[in-house]
Amino acid sequence: MSGTFSWTHLLIIALLFVVLFGAKRLPDAARGLGRSLRIFKSEVSQMQKEETPSTAPTPPPAQPLPPGQSAAEPVPPQPQQKSA
Repeated sequence: MSGTFSWTHLLIIALLFVVLFGAKRLPDAARGLGRSLRIFKSEVSQMQKEETPSTAPTPPPAQPLPPGQSAAEPVPPQPQQKSA
């Protein structure tokens, strides 16, 4: 049972918070924490809306390889035909 908290440990920690910060300051701190979490949540959701897959640039389609050539081999340049 090493590393776990029992209900008595949690009660002692809660009492220490009340003694250190006072009963009047704890509700204000909890309210401030709730506000900042709401702001953080709205910013994260806004960032996710901006990064939708439809707005992300798509890579150009891959060129098909000639028969008998693997992707590891470089593709030789195609000779250009001159018009006469």
